Parts: sequence; structure tokens; C-alpha cells
Amino acid sequence: MTAASMPIHRGASFARCRRASRGFSLIEILVVVAIIGVLALVVTLSIGGSTDRQVRREAERFQALVGQACEQAELSGREIGVFVDTGGYAFRLLAGTDWLDLPASGPLRPRSWIDGLRVELAREGRHVDLAGIADAAPRLVCFSSGELTPFALTLVLGDADPMRVNGSEDAVLTTEHLGAKR
Repeated sequence: MTAASMPIHRGASFARCRRASRGFSLIEILVVVAIIGVLALVVTLSIGGSTDRQVRREAERFQALVGQACEQAELSGREIGVFVDTGGYAFRLLAGTDWLDLPASGPLRPRSWIDGLRVELAREGRHVDLAGIADAAPRLVCFSSGELTPFALTLVLGDADPMRVNGSEDAVLTTEHLGAKR
């Protein structure tokens, strides 16, 4: 390198450094803004739908477990009661005139509702008071004949759309999304 070319080279390098330290280009800023916007949308959608998913999951779990209890009652030839209250639900087996708890480690173990969930139970169109005693008769019964106490259980959580689990006399269980927020 010659001495004459040194100052030019240094000057070019200095100009490049000065240009790089000026800040971000408009395209770089737009890309960052777009990424932040997409992330904000994803977070908003996941948070907004989480209560709807929780209510749906709780309704589907209740439906599946009552269905399993009814199948077990029919196969075993013994009635299984479903005790529902504001705190959760449990399954018990009829032995003579007494309702016995099913094993706490089995699939039909007692379950608690998720925090903040409000439940309303109706049997044959009539509202059932769920603030009863734990030793009372079961709210629903899966009969060994394959029948079930007809019911409608409504689940409401915060601002999520309510879900309803319906049970018909012939033990057909359905879950429906009510769609109208209460």
C-alpha cells in the first residue's frame, strides 16, 4: 500500500462506520414492528380463548366420566351415583342401601371444578340446589339397566361462553356450546 492510498482507505472506512452508526433503516424498523405485531396478536388470541378452552375441556371431561360411569354400571349390574356440588363431583357405587366411594386412584375418582367455575344443574327441567350435604342422595344415577337420570349441567367461567352437558334417559350424553355470554 502506498502512503497516498492510506488516507483514502481510512476515510472510506471512517465513512462506512459513520453510515452504520446513524441508526436503523426504515425496512429494519418495519420488520421489527411487524414481528412485534404478530407476537402481540398471538398472545392476545391465546389469552382470550383460554377460558373458553377451559370450560370446554371441563364439560368434555364431565361428559366422558359420566359416560364411563354409565358403561361401568351397565356392565357390573350395579348403580353408580354422581354426586355434584359447587366444588366438584364424585362417583359412588350403590351397595344395598348405602353409597360407597369408588377408589380414589381410579378413573372415577372425585374431581374438583376449576377455580372460578360456576355450575348449574337441572333434572327434568327443574333447578337442583347444589349447596347440599355431601352424604345426601346422588344428584344423578347411572342405572344398571343402561338408563341415566336426565339432566342438564351448565358450566360458566368468567366471560367465556357457557357450555352445557346434557344427559338423556337412555344415557346419551351430549355437550353443547351455548354461544351467548351470560
